[in-house]
Amino acid sequence: MTTMTPGLRRRVTFPELIAYGLVFIGPAAAVGVFGSLDAKSHGVVPVVYLVATIAMAFTASSYVLMSREVPSAGSVFAYARAGLGRRPGFFAGWMIMLDYLLIPSVAYLFTGIALNSLLPSVPVWVWTAGAVLLTTVLNLAGSKIAARAAAVVVVVEVVILLVVLVLGTYVLLTQGPQRPWTSPITGMGEFSWHAVWAAVSVAVLSYLGFDAIATFAEETVGDARVVGRATLTCLVVAGVLFMAQTYVGALLTRVTPQELAATPELQGAAYYTAVGDQLGGWLHTALALAKGAGAAFSAMVGQAAASRILMDMGRSDVLPAGLTRVSARTGVPMVGVLVAAAGNVAMATWAATQPDGLDHLVSIVDVGALVAFVMLHASVVGYFWVRRRAGERSLRVHVIVPVVGAVVLLVVLANASPTALIVGAVWALLGLTVMLLRPGADLAVGE
Repeated sequence: MTTMTPGLRRRVTFPELIAYGLVFIGPAAAVGVFGSLDAKSHGVVPVVYLVATIAMAFTASSYVLMSREVPSAGSVFAYARAGLGRRPGFFAGWMIMLDYLLIPSVAYLFTGIALNSLLPSVPVWVWTAGAVLLTTVLNLAGSKIAARAAAVVVVVEVVILLVVLVLGTYVLLTQGPQRPWTSPITGMGEFSWHAVWAAVSVAVLSYLGFDAIATFAEETVGDARVVGRATLTCLVVAGVLFMAQTYVGALLTRVTPQELAATPELQGAAYYTAVGDQLGGWLHTALALAKGAGAAFSAMVGQAAASRILMDMGRSDVLPAGLTRVSARTGVPMVGVLVAAAGNVAMATWAATQPDGLDHLVSIVDVGALVAFVMLHASVVGYFWVRRRAGERSLRVHVIVPVVGAVVLLVVLANASPTALIVGAVWALLGLTVMLLRPGADLAVGE
């Protein structure tokens, strides 16, 4: 039985919110894109993640500010509506949907790649489709059950990752690295900031889970500050883990960045190959299983976040009202989950059949997120400084920081691949068309 009244239930605690955020980010998220980033950045993946962490810190600060003022499941959609108006709000929600509909597809593809590295006889797309089915069932079972499953998975993934880091460090100290000790910082060949920024446009994907925390604002136990604290905590923990695992991984890797760039089909499994060659097949197996499960549950959280944004846009009358259907038994937006799952299956299985599908899918996802994040920063300025909807204003906090954050993201966006920019532009034009056709979106700017 379902109801058209979007009655989400407050069941998610602060620790479970952290688990949701970390499992969506994926403590070992850098493992899946290491080969691609290594090729793009000329071997300075830790530097890429340092720059990406700083860039995301600005975005996290804007999420903290807006989540306190507008505690809504709509996330960026709701924030832009409050700070900029209905039409910009719709457009921000539309662009972030490209992010939330495709991020799970990327994560499901990571699951397929990880498990295929263990059983190559089973195609990547089969593992991928199976992961979609399992996690969709968990999402439909309710947020509490999904949160507990996510907590277990994230603990296991962190433990396996720590084993890789500790054992990897021991091997490097006793047997020496495959690359120079300073190469993860200085690069293999000529260091290029242009190459770093190009890689950052892909690495941003690894952090996108922290913003999904905001979509559970209406299901979180506690005051509005809980979402902000969880957002910052996840970002800091993820940044440290990403830099550590890519530094160790780079020194363990025998294949050069140039060889990875020339052979794209080696990129997806590059980290697993290095672990298997240098640390043992058993750890390769453990890491692949942990990453496979972690990526699938990361996709589960992304799918849940997408369903809640679809629900919020539906109840705001900018998307069909059917998306607001919430199960009376489990309290989840059932229709939104199924719509998101359908998109996940289509995109992930397509990418699984392409030799460079992972690289293309990652780049496309980031464009939607980056545009939405730029609008998030604009929302802070609009809400606090222009519309003066909050009592206290600060030039530094409410203007300078979000403007700098937006500029940084625009630089990253400018370095995205041409294919990603084209797809992003097509998605944006489609959104503008929908905005003009939907009566609820075709309103004057302002509430």
